[in-house]
Amino acid sequence: MAAPHVLIFGLGYSGRAIARDAVKAGLIVTVTSRSPGAGDGFAVIPFNAAHAAIATATHIIATAAPDEAGDPVLADYGADIAIAPALRYAGYLSTTGVYGNRDGGWVDEDTAPNPQSPRAHRRVAAEAAWARLPFAVDIFRLAGIYGPGRSMFDDLRGGFARRVVKPGHLFGRIHRDDIAQGVVRAIMQTPKPGLRIFNVSDDEPAASADVVVEAARLLRVPPPAPVPFDQAAAAMSPMALSFWAENRRVANAKTKAALGLEWLYPTFREGLASIFAEEFGQTMR
Repeated sequence: MAAPHVLIFGLGYSGRAIARDAVKAGLIVTVTSRSPGAGDGFAVIPFNAAHAAIATATHIIATAAPDEAGDPVLADYGADIAIAPALRYAGYLSTTGVYGNRDGGWVDEDTAPNPQSPRAHRRVAAEAAWARLPFAVDIFRLAGIYGPGRSMFDDLRGGFARRVVKPGHLFGRIHRDDIAQGVVRAIMQTPKPGLRIFNVSDDEPAASADVVVEAARLLRVPPPAPVPFDQAAAAMSPMALSFWAENRRVANAKTKAALGLEWLYPTFREGLASIFAEEFGQTMR
């Protein structure tokens, strides 16, 4: 029996990690990119030339964010995907931002979305569009993504890290490699037709300032001085202000139970320690 053929739309930060883990799991992997190049054990094709790959794919993973025109994958390929002969699964990478502000309260996989920004409204619409497909669909609601090359270490070393303090404001995160392991685990399950919602967020919602302090500790540099949110807000972009306007804690117990896994990095501490060892372990012991 041939190995499943996974078609991943988007060779970005998360898409590349998912492709890497899928190859390790023995799957046939094709990834679309608007800038095709060499893959690491997988084929890379132009985004606008995916018709043939859709026709042979058994699983699709969509990583692209929607824009004002809607979901870009469904806009270009929705008709092909709906009738693809071998296709039995689609996974869509969304965001925990669809839950909106909960004033620090908990949300779980059964909590109804409450989008409060144009970006979150577009995400909810994209989730609904994927959910209408006639086979198994998993929606992965991702918390704030970090990992090697995209962490607080970069901000500290670049001199633009800020230790903004807003009492009671907590935020969930997820390491890139935990996204990859969760998505590949879902692919390998090949669930029955229907919709599943997963909260891909770590086990400890935490204040942004705590992450800054921990990263500085690992780098053995003084953390930036704390800045009250009301003072820092004057220099923030609209996107940053929208982040700080929402406060929620994201539960993940149902996700981990359904996928049968524990996170590789259950809190930001383990995640930062791993990134530190990978990026600086040979020079900063």
